[in-house]
Amino acid sequence: MPGKNFEMRTTPQETDSLTDAAVGNLAQHLARRLLNVSSRTAPDDPAEALALLHVLDHLQRAAERLQRQAAAAAARAGAGYPQIGAACGMTRQGARRRWPGLFHHSSDERTTEHPMMTTPARPFDVLLVEDDVADAMLIEEALSERGARNLVQVTDGVAALEHLRAPGTPRPDLIVLDLNMPRMNGRELLKVLKTDEDLQSIPVVVLTTSTAPDDVTGAYSSHANAYVTKPVNLAEFEQAVQSIDAFYLDTATRPRP
Repeated sequence: MPGKNFEMRTTPQETDSLTDAAVGNLAQHLARRLLNVSSRTAPDDPAEALALLHVLDHLQRAAERLQRQAAAAAARAGAGYPQIGAACGMTRQGARRRWPGLFHHSSDERTTEHPMMTTPARPFDVLLVEDDVADAMLIEEALSERGARNLVQVTDGVAALEHLRAPGTPRPDLIVLDLNMPRMNGRELLKVLKTDEDLQSIPVVVLTTSTAPDDVTGAYSSHANAYVTKPVNLAEFEQAVQSIDAFYLDTATRPRP
């Protein structure tokens, strides 16, 4: 109507659709042009095709820069790698590989992947006793998304004791322990830890594939602080690790060294 200003409003879903449509139209236009060039340009005259490839290369690099900026902005706003990856049609691991270090900011930047989490006075020290390489990588990734963690991984109980008893080694805030390992397994290590006056107060969480009642009872009889069975589902596995981390490193009061 005359004399009134009208403003078009779109929902986020509509904006995404419009953006997808615009990108799609541009891609189709460039594809048609490239096909036309390929069909009518003589083999000894590649100038136009090369010019188009040059333009496409610039577009690709510009898009990559913009994506990096958008990923960093999403990280500053509190999104994690799972959300950033999903927005680009890739997994959390794919997003981490494509944009590493989104949450490793300089000292004057206070943004973290979990902005509501209390920033510790120092990074937490976690000792992971785990001989499965794939599980160790998953645990490390899950912990890294919770904040600053100094993670040391060893592959059996002997190596764990050597690390814990080495002069000058920082006392871990948490030990995450698998049961089935070579040399000294988790059952044997747990008994040693909980009878050692210098080490017995360190929280120990058993994280294992075993659901055997004897293993559960045995772990608690040896004074494990918790027993968690590794979920088969990847997302549930990550959630289980982060729940352990959240309780023992955020919620629970830990003993003084």
